[in-house]
Amino acid sequence: MKRYYFIFCFFLLLFPLSMIAQEKPQTWTLKTCLDYALEHNIQVKKSKVSLLSGEEDLKQAKAQLFPSLSASSSHNFSNYPSSNVADNNSYTGSYGVNASLKLFDGGKRLNAIKQQDLQTQADHLNIEQSEDDIRIALIQAYMQVLYANEAVAINKSTVDVSQAQRDRSEELYKAGSISKVDLSQIESQLSTDKYQLVVAEKNLANYKLQLKQLLELDIEEEIELEIPELTSADVMIPLSDKQEIYNTALSVMPEMKSSKLNVEISELEIKKAKAGYLPSLSLSAGIGTGHSSGTGITFKDQLWDRFSESVGLTVSIPIFSNRENKTAVNKAKLAVTTSQLELLNTQKALLKTVEGLYLDATSSQEQYLSAEDRLNAVQQSYRQTEEQFFLGMKNTLELLTEKSNWLSAQQELLQTKYMAVMSIQLLNIYQKKTVDEKL
Repeated sequence: MKRYYFIFCFFLLLFPLSMIAQEKPQTWTLKTCLDYALEHNIQVKKSKVSLLSGEEDLKQAKAQLFPSLSASSSHNFSNYPSSNVADNNSYTGSYGVNASLKLFDGGKRLNAIKQQDLQTQADHLNIEQSEDDIRIALIQAYMQVLYANEAVAINKSTVDVSQAQRDRSEELYKAGSISKVDLSQIESQLSTDKYQLVVAEKNLANYKLQLKQLLELDIEEEIELEIPELTSADVMIPLSDKQEIYNTALSVMPEMKSSKLNVEISELEIKKAKAGYLPSLSLSAGIGTGHSSGTGITFKDQLWDRFSESVGLTVSIPIFSNRENKTAVNKAKLAVTTSQLELLNTQKALLKTVEGLYLDATSSQEQYLSAEDRLNAVQQSYRQTEEQFFLGMKNTLELLTEKSNWLSAQQELLQTKYMAVMSIQLLNIYQKKTVDEKL
């Protein structure tokens, strides 16, 4: 029996580890990156802990509406050195149970509950905002990796072309068709292209590292992306009107909702501060008894003889509070003004972000179409120049110039493509739309 029990416990220990291992995919898409980060990101987890703390504060605020109950007991031992007393030592004890209930406090407790309830809602929105922040950072990092990956492919292709040109040029040099200077220029261009390939591979590694750090993966873990095939249709996705996108962002983004809640919270603080001018009313009740030594009365009889019951009302009327109440009210009003300015600032920041992303998306789409046309034209010109060079009709400078234009056109098309796709996906975040499943 013990043997089976230990085997069972062993599998229970292994089960969570296997589940953790299965959480990490072999190849990462944008969706799997987002899902994993939202589950494991430290900032998101901290926001959830803050929410739990706020919920405890709300429970405590509600509990202030109920009576409080406490029990107390005190014991004293006294020594009397004088020879004129009958007993030099005396021991006394008292016992009591007290309850109190605040009947009226100008609405302080009720407004505190409303405040804390709004704060709990704001804590929920803080979680959502943390999730949006990690989504935005991941989309940017993910697109940079895709861009760098395609840049590496372009540079590899360029090196292959340069290697073929170098080999062909060497044959032409041996045949006497080109000079040593021409061959040296071709070889120099090959070295330059190899260097650019190394730079592109380094950039890819850096962007992968940034994405890995955002996912908070361990140092020994590697990350491989599932590279999507993006077409012109993915770049030229029609966009909604800019004003419509902004209006949607105003209504759905958590930072906007949170800023509005902060205004309501600060307005309730004014009501709490004004309650300081009002009287408060409290109800108290209690029972108590006690005993002392040296009286000649039994302990039981003393407890009964000294047993007492009490009930009372306490009214507190503020008359002069050294300006505490007035200062509290004035500062609460200033806090309202500050929260309203923060709301306006959040609106302006959101407008700036949406306008910037919309401009990036639309301009990148227009540039993408122009870059496509330019690449087609430059590529055709480069092929013709290459053919004419090997026929002796073009010199090395003309060949290398056309090749540089060809590489530049590829890079421009690549940049505009991923800038457009990234901006569109970020605009989707600000409209609470899902990311493209293709990514």
